[in-house]
Amino acid sequence: MTTQRDVQAPEVYVHREAGPLRRAAPWLVTAIVVIAFGALIYLLARDMAGRPPSLTIYRVKNGWAYFLGFVAVASGVLALTSLLGQKLGERRSGKRVRYLAVLGDQLTHLFLILVVLVALYPLFFVVLAAFDPRNSLYAFPNFQLPTVLGRSGILPSFSALSAENFAKLFDGVNIPGWEIALAVLAGAATTVLIFTAVVRRVRKASEDTTPVQRWATRLLVAALAVLVIFIGPAQFTGAGTESKFLLSVRNTLLVSGLTGVLAIVLSTTAGYAMARLRFPGRFQTLLFFIFVQMFPVFLGLVAVYALMYGLGLLNSFTGLILAYSGGAIAFNTWIYKGYVESLPESLEEAALVDGATRWTAFIRVVLPLSGSMLAFIFLNQFIGTYAEFILANLLLTGVEQWTVGLLLKNFTSGQFNTKWGIFAAAATLGSLPIVALFYGFQSYFVGGTTAGGVKE
Repeated sequence: MTTQRDVQAPEVYVHREAGPLRRAAPWLVTAIVVIAFGALIYLLARDMAGRPPSLTIYRVKNGWAYFLGFVAVASGVLALTSLLGQKLGERRSGKRVRYLAVLGDQLTHLFLILVVLVALYPLFFVVLAAFDPRNSLYAFPNFQLPTVLGRSGILPSFSALSAENFAKLFDGVNIPGWEIALAVLAGAATTVLIFTAVVRRVRKASEDTTPVQRWATRLLVAALAVLVIFIGPAQFTGAGTESKFLLSVRNTLLVSGLTGVLAIVLSTTAGYAMARLRFPGRFQTLLFFIFVQMFPVFLGLVAVYALMYGLGLLNSFTGLILAYSGGAIAFNTWIYKGYVESLPESLEEAALVDGATRWTAFIRVVLPLSGSMLAFIFLNQFIGTYAEFILANLLLTGVEQWTVGLLLKNFTSGQFNTKWGIFAAAATLGSLPIVALFYGFQSYFVGGTTAGGVKE
């Protein structure tokens, strides 16, 4: 029997028309943006009018005609592709497709493509500078070239490019055959990692390439570890500082690798204790970690220098590694603490019931489930120390102790002898270990946090 309480009144939606101000708001915002861009273009054109052609401001003859022609051609192509997209959409779906909707999608795609090109152009420019034997960024503009991109300096003259800058980085380097074989092995492992990553993306992970990536990563890490340990300063006999490039890469890999391992050891033990154990001062310690993160690194440079001087660790990799590791504890501990709290505590309780100690439960249960987080901590610390300059410049002296950052700074320290081409070549090659590690550890970021933790 249906009672009066069971009967619910139907919901009534009242459509209210937007007010005139709300309807006009989008048009006002659009008008303001257009006026702002117009004013910016006018100011730039006024400032460029009295300046000669240079690296920063380019004045190409009839450049406005080229620009307007490009805009007209791009608009025509966009309108045509939008029309084709509308017709194909109507044919496939059997429904009417609005032309403005397709045009809006095309404009969005065009905007995203332009954003990507703008973001990638600095990398493209650095790679081109690495192949420029004139060793100067200011040699790129060439107003005698036939194309607008060449005259404006966006593209250099490819006829002058060579590998001379890269050759200077290996001048006077004595590498035994077994080290060359290990380097080739590391390069092959990197190639496999990149290829498997591309396969997974193209085929949408339909093929399981995780075992191949795992073995390639192990091979890459083992080869790099052996090279880092056995490469020494005696192998580099070149006259210039650029010939010490491989030695600086070796020093950086040694410092960054050991710092990443120490960051894992310190942050995992501290983070697990903060997440699972209850002891006096726990909350105050966590607050102290947050408090430490408030201050920038350079505020502690004097204290770090005095401490390393008192311990006799100046100009040593040990002192630099300890300084880096101490700064990594607070942030990584908070990260790992939150990760451990997301894991089911019942897994550790089951291990404790079976007779395991708290340390055994941490080693045998928690760490195997923390692969993705351990990879994140290692990569975060490795990349941070790989590109760090301030502490390394403070604690290290002598070209044989330099890291990549110190070597790159040396190429740009002179007022009239700045070696931009060699700088770009060293920066290009120096970034390859970071790329290889990213591709090697990316498989650890995929998967559930407790995958394999529960028996079927």
